[in-house]
Amino acid sequence: MRVLFITVLLIYILPAMSQVKQSTISVVEMQKLYDEVKTPHKYGLVVVPSEKKDLIDCPSVYKVGKKWFMTYIIFDGIGYETHLAESNDLLNWKYLGKQLSTSSNDNSWDSKQKAGYNALINTKWGGKYDLKKYKGKYWMSYFGGNTAGYEPEPLSIGVASTTNIPDRAFEWNRYTTPVLSSTDKDIRWWENRHKLFKSYVIEDKKKNTGHQFIMYYNAVGDSLVNNKKTRWYERIGMAVSDDMVTWKRYLNDPVVHHPVGITGDPMIQRINNTWVMFYFGAFWENKTGGFNRFAASKDLINWTDWTGDDLINSTEEYDVKYAHKSFVIKHKGIVYHFYCAVDKDDNRGIAVATSKDIGKSKLKFIKE
Repeated sequence: MRVLFITVLLIYILPAMSQVKQSTISVVEMQKLYDEVKTPHKYGLVVVPSEKKDLIDCPSVYKVGKKWFMTYIIFDGIGYETHLAESNDLLNWKYLGKQLSTSSNDNSWDSKQKAGYNALINTKWGGKYDLKKYKGKYWMSYFGGNTAGYEPEPLSIGVASTTNIPDRAFEWNRYTTPVLSSTDKDIRWWENRHKLFKSYVIEDKKKNTGHQFIMYYNAVGDSLVNNKKTRWYERIGMAVSDDMVTWKRYLNDPVVHHPVGITGDPMIQRINNTWVMFYFGAFWENKTGGFNRFAASKDLINWTDWTGDDLINSTEEYDVKYAHKSFVIKHKGIVYHFYCAVDKDDNRGIAVATSKDIGKSKLKFIKE
């Protein structure tokens, strides 16, 4: 009888206990992660529009050789396009040009909206932050649409690639159809409002999901509050792929979400043996504006949400309305937290906060 009990314990109970342990992050480890990534010193604006009408958003940062590059999107009053800048020091940025441009004379699914995010950026915390290639190509995911305006329905997710080193501005090669559409038959309940937004693609060498690549993305879906249906809820879910082109949704439910408001714009880093997802929240209960948070995971599927202080929130004139949408790296012992800053007049640009006081930026928004 004792032998049978031990056998059952080894085969069924211990593996289950191990899985539970892996799927949760302790309060102590979450606090250590917060202490590692926090950036209490706001340097200020580092990228601002050259024209007041333009709205800059959603930074992605990577390195080629000794130079840093930032991909970001600009809404110009018609739609989103994807742009590129370069820097020697992560603080002073030089504009280079466009990577994904809109078009007024074609009928493609993404003719009016192309908001891009670099894929397969090295996820090692304090690492090289270089772009990894797959099948000899660099990759980018983006959300697109063929209707002009500020984030109009429908919006879907596409992919683009290039064999050229992305250390200059040029148009990337786009695939002709979306890889995740807001009208797909397998659309989930939390993304049923025809708007798929930011995506972030990483390689999972351990294949925790059974697939080589994971895409985290946020989308708009319905929720019931006080028995009333509301449509402006965003949550983060997953899709998986083995070739960067064919994607399928993973899990029925989102992996990071909150009862109200927006949970969006994921960005992933690996700190020691823990995955950290930086994301932004907005319009939560008892909170105003937009702010940056994080969650952590051991397996890229089960995420533990940080419940302490925000990583970034509105404290300055240039980010008084929103301080949100993270891209966080560590370089030479300093943590740089790039984020989208929006002032009271809706000027929108990229700011950075750091773990060490490195001074203050003199860059300002254009004022009328």
